Amino acid sequence: MKLLPRRLVEKPWGKNDLPAPFEEFSGRSIGEIWFEPPPELPSILVKYIFTSQKLSVQVHPTDAQARELGETDRGKEECWLILDAEPDAKLGIGFGQHLDAQAMRAAALDGSIEGLMDWYPVKRGDFFFIPAGTVHAIGASISLIEIQQNSDITYRLYDYGRPRELHLDQSVAVAQGGPHAPSLRRHDVLSKSGTLASGKYFTADCVIGEPAPEVRSAYDAPCLVIPVDTAVSLSGESVDVGQCALADTAQNVRFSTSGTCLLVRPV
Repeated sequence: MKLLPRRLVEKPWGKNDLPAPFEEFSGRSIGEIWFEPPPELPSILVKYIFTSQKLSVQVHPTDAQARELGETDRGKEECWLILDAEPDAKLGIGFGQHLDAQAMRAAALDGSIEGLMDWYPVKRGDFFFIPAGTVHAIGASISLIEIQQNSDITYRLYDYGRPRELHLDQSVAVAQGGPHAPSLRRHDVLSKSGTLASGKYFTADCVIGEPAPEVRSAYDAPCLVIPVDTAVSLSGESVDVGQCALADTAQNVRFSTSGTCLLVRPV
């Protein structure tokens, strides 16, 4: 068993008052808590994200698009599990009407792109899968777990006037200008066990209590274990909420009888 090291990342849009179990880090504008990918699973990055302001409108390329644009990193697909949100909190994902590259660039330049996006109200237990090429923005007053390809490529289309670089050429080259498919978002996923994400690069399952035999057998190689609401035991050691651990196999995990955790593995 290996607990992954945590890295605190301060952001101007982060929170000064973090929720449990991260209260000890309050007093700083923490936007993200990263779990450093282990050598056994270098391609997957797990984060907690905390927002007090809207994040930029952005998009990530596919692996192939990243290569075509001369990037040295891989592309990025990601997914979000909402842990907490204020009543008016929303996520922007995709567009209500199709935008071509020219229209998307113009909307990014005049700021109308925000209003053209579809904004989804969120609450605890909502889940969203974000394929590469999906234009998206995380709104304010949200806490979530993000599982993603381990990549640092982010192309910003619009940033509400903040003094940060935009990447309009790259963004419109890789962005899909349509809506987010309904099959890629779900509600109340923490109420029952099941597969959350099954993408090209990683799979994630929600496990409540003991997992089904087919889940244990699917996780028969190194995987990540993320407790959501109660600790689990891994090779006789406790993995607490707010931690992420590497397991040789799910066979070594002793799950809480009623608690919820996430299992993540590469495809």
